[in-house]
Amino acid sequence: MEEIILQILDALRRGETVDDRALVKLVHAQARRAGGDKRAFAKRRLLPFYQRVKREEPDRWARWGITSELEEGLIKALRMKPRRSASGVATITVITKPWPCSGSCVFCPSDVRMPKSYLADEPACARAEQACFDPYLQVSARLTALSQMGHATDKIELIVLGGTWSDYPVEYQIWFMRELFRALNDDATVGQSGSSACVGFSDESGIAFAPPGSSAAPASFGRAAASALPGSGSASASFDPGAAPASLDPVATEAVQCEVTDGHLSYNQAIAQLYGTSTAWQEAARIQCATMDELEREQRRNETARHRVVGLVIETRPDAITPEALVAIRRMGATKIQMGVQSVDQRVLDANGRGIRVAQIERAFSLLRLFGFKTHAHFMVNLLGSTPEADRLDYRRFVAELAFQPDEVKLYPCALIESSRLRGRYEAGEWRPYTEDELVGVLIDDVLATPAYCRVSRMIRDFSSGDIMAGNKKPNLRQMVESRLHVRCEQTGERVQEIRFREIATSEVDVRALRLEVAPYETPATSERFLQWVTPEGRIAGFLRLSLPKAAAVEALASELRAAGCEPPVQPGEAMIREVHVYGMAARVGEEGGAAQHHGLGRKLVERACELACEAGYERINVISAVGTREYYRHLGFYDYGLYQQCKIRTEGMLHHE
Repeated sequence: MEEIILQILDALRRGETVDDRALVKLVHAQARRAGGDKRAFAKRRLLPFYQRVKREEPDRWARWGITSELEEGLIKALRMKPRRSASGVATITVITKPWPCSGSCVFCPSDVRMPKSYLADEPACARAEQACFDPYLQVSARLTALSQMGHATDKIELIVLGGTWSDYPVEYQIWFMRELFRALNDDATVGQSGSSACVGFSDESGIAFAPPGSSAAPASFGRAAASALPGSGSASASFDPGAAPASLDPVATEAVQCEVTDGHLSYNQAIAQLYGTSTAWQEAARIQCATMDELEREQRRNETARHRVVGLVIETRPDAITPEALVAIRRMGATKIQMGVQSVDQRVLDANGRGIRVAQIERAFSLLRLFGFKTHAHFMVNLLGSTPEADRLDYRRFVAELAFQPDEVKLYPCALIESSRLRGRYEAGEWRPYTEDELVGVLIDDVLATPAYCRVSRMIRDFSSGDIMAGNKKPNLRQMVESRLHVRCEQTGERVQEIRFREIATSEVDVRALRLEVAPYETPATSERFLQWVTPEGRIAGFLRLSLPKAAAVEALASELRAAGCEPPVQPGEAMIREVHVYGMAARVGEEGGAAQHHGLGRKLVERACELACEAGYERINVISAVGTREYYRHLGFYDYGLYQQCKIRTEGMLHHE
C-alpha cells in the first residue's frame, strides 16, 4: 500500500496527472512485484490506508513529506465515485422501519422485511437492515463510507425514505430525526469517533457490522436491535446481546412473504402478523420517542457541528400533504419533500390503485410552494393502462401545466416485482413492459420536454435485476438515454434544458465567463423566478429558486391554519427563497477552493433575488434554510423567524442588516 501511495506522490510532484488508468497500472505493477492478488491493492483500500496512517502513525506520515497541495491531489486520485459529491453536497440516505402503508398501489412491491415499496436488496435498504433500521447507526455507516471514499462530509443532505412519512407515529418521527442529527453531531464515524454506539460497526468497504451475539457487538447494540426487529431484545440496561437473534425468524418470514406474494395476505396484514404481536417490537416502540425540545437541542448543536445538515428530505403522498402536516415537518428541519405522483392522468391513477385525485396533487404542489419546500416528484412510465404516447402526453402536462411544474423528478419505468399485485395483471395479459426502444424513446422525449428549472434526478430504482420479473433490468438506462440524446440533438438541433444534464459537476469554472439568467414562470399560488449562473456553453454552475406568493393564496392558507388552531408561517408581503445551490465538488466548511462554490456566487444569487422581490413589491424575504445553513444566512443579514429565516429588503433591493 505504502509503495503505491509514494509512487502517486512522486507523480504528482512531477506535475503528472494520476487518473484511473494510471492508478490501475500502478496497482497491477505493485501486485506483480508483491506476487499477490491485485485486489489487495484495490483503489477502495488505498484511501482508508492513507487515512489510518495519517491518524495513527503521524511519524510515518510525516516522512512522506505531504503538503496540503499534494494531499489534495492524492485524495482526488483516490476518491471513489466522485459524482456522489459533485453537486457540492454529500448525501446520506436512511430508511425507516417496516410499517403499515396507507396506500395499496398495484405496482408497489411488498417485501415484509422493508417499508412498503422497498426491497431488501436495494443498497440503502440492505444497510438499513444491517443496522436494524437504527437511524444513528445508518448515519454512522455512511459517514464512514463517504470518508473512506475521499468525500468531504461537512455538508450533508439527509434523505429519509420508507414510504409515507406521516403514516408513522409522531413520536417515532421526532425520535428518528433526533437520532439523525445526534449521529452527525457526535461525529459518529467508525474508527474516528469516541461514540460507543459505533464500536463494531462499519460498512461494505471495511469491517462488517458485528451481529448480535458476536464478541464484537457493542453493549449499546440493544438500542439498535430493539429499534427494528422482533426478537432482537429490548434496550433495557439488562439486555444481553448474546441472547438476541440477529433478525426475524427466516422461516416464519419466508412463509409470510409467500402468503403476500401469492395474494393471500396484504402487506399490512403481514406487517401486523410479523411485528404487531411481538413483545420486542412493542418494547422498541416505547423507546422510539423523543420530544421536540430534544430534537431542537440537537438541531442547535448542528448549526456549528463538523457535519452540518444543509438539506433534509422526507417522502410522502400528495393526499398526506396538509398545512398542519407541513408545519410539523418543517419544525423537524425538512427542506424538501419527495412526493409520489406517478401520473396526472386520473384514469391511470385509478387503474393502478393510487387512491388519490389529480386535484389533491395540484393542492399539494401549491401548499408546498407556499411553505417554501422544494418539490421532488416521483413519476412513472409504462404504468398499467398507459401507452408510450400517453406517457409522453402525461409527462408534458406534468412539467408544463401551472398546477404542477416540479423542481425535481425521479422519472423511472414501472418494473414487475414478484410481490406486487401487478404480477396478476401481467399474467392475465393486461400489462406488458415496453421494449427497450419504446422505453428509451419515451424517456428521451421526456428529458427534452423538461424545462430549465427542473432536474431529472434518477431514471431507475435500485432494484436488482434478480428481483425484476419483467421490465428494464439495465442499470445504465440513463447512460443509454443520454447517449442517444446526444446523437439526436446533433441531428435535430434540439437542446436539453434540464438541470442535471447541464451541471458543471466536478469541473472547474471561469467565473468571469458566467452570466446570470432569470427564468420566470407562474403557478396558481406563486410567481416563480429561477435564477441560474450559466457558462457560455449553457452549463449550470448554480441556481436559486425564488417564490413570490400571491396574496390571495397566502390569505387562504392563513385562514385554513387559524381554523385548525395554527399560526400561519408566512404573511402577505413576504417573498420566499426555496433553494440556493452552487455546484462543485463538496468542500469542507470554510475551505477555499477553485470550484464554483467558492466565488461568492451564492451570495450574489441571494442579492439578486432580493432585488427581484423588491421590484415586485415585497418588503421582506424568507429563506427555508436547513439547520446547517442557518449560520450562513445569519452572515448575510437574515435573522431567525418562526419556521424560516427572514431579512428586510431595502428600497434598492439589497439585504438589510438589522
